[in-house]
Amino acid sequence: MIADLKNPKMIPTRNGYGEGLVELGKKNKNVVVLCADLTDSTRSSYFKEKFPERFIEMGVAEQNLVTVASGLAAVDKIPFVASYAMFCPGRCWEQIRTTICYNDRPVIIAGAHAGISVGPDGATHQAIEDIGIMRVLPNMRVIVPCDSIETKKATIALGKLKKPSYLRFARNATPVITTEKSFFKIGRAEILMEGTDVAIIACGPVLFRALKAAEELKKQGINCTVVNNHTIKPLDKKTILKVAKKCGKIVTIEEHQVSTGMGSAIAEFLAETYPVPMRFIGIKDHYGESGNPDELLKKFGLTKEQIIKTVRGFK
Repeated sequence: MIADLKNPKMIPTRNGYGEGLVELGKKNKNVVVLCADLTDSTRSSYFKEKFPERFIEMGVAEQNLVTVASGLAAVDKIPFVASYAMFCPGRCWEQIRTTICYNDRPVIIAGAHAGISVGPDGATHQAIEDIGIMRVLPNMRVIVPCDSIETKKATIALGKLKKPSYLRFARNATPVITTEKSFFKIGRAEILMEGTDVAIIACGPVLFRALKAAEELKKQGINCTVVNNHTIKPLDKKTILKVAKKCGKIVTIEEHQVSTGMGSAIAEFLAETYPVPMRFIGIKDHYGESGNPDELLKKFGLTKEQIIKTVRGFK
């Protein structure tokens, strides 16, 4: 089910993370939350206010953050850790690899302020490589929700899954695409619009732009399937294969480096099973920049207009 795309509510996806933590905390006393001196920014503050005895402020020490979380997971706690994605997983990838994934510890890593749309913070704070470095790790799950509602659902689902997981979300207010009644399941991609000409596969808030592009393309006589591929790993191979066979052409869009991202994961799978022509919209071997979020998305081609141009390029 899709929300009103004409006048969508604008809510930061990070709000959904905080709300999901509170819901989990009410139901499971083993849920604990750790943060690296960004409690308000990551919305870990929601949990801290409700359950201060289960919240740990680690300070600016991301490597220690995830290592302590791994230790808590070893004694049956369900730890959530949060920082800016550039610093966690960016700064502490080796500790995540060795203490969490190698030992298969159920730690959920929340990477906030991901992508270029964090804006004025600039390239040093814009994580656009994080999907790649996380999906390569054995035992790791990688989830990129499209809006605040889906982020809340993903947070709750990961707390119940109890596996090493990476949850990626943004800073700014973005359109609410889904509803409370929309189906969500880890590992299952959702087809939001049906078409037979081209499949547009997206993850994260840029899914809204994919839906708006598909609406415009339909008026031009091009019918697109639009897929919300929130789970990058494990990839929903059944749905991806279905739309590849149905449409024969695929465009992927993500707020991440084209190399190693969601599009790469899909291409790797289809190269072995059902190769089809593909086009990739994302950051192309470039660092981010400081600027207004909308200006940056336009500069790097993450727009409705670029999606339309790319889809029409198949014709």
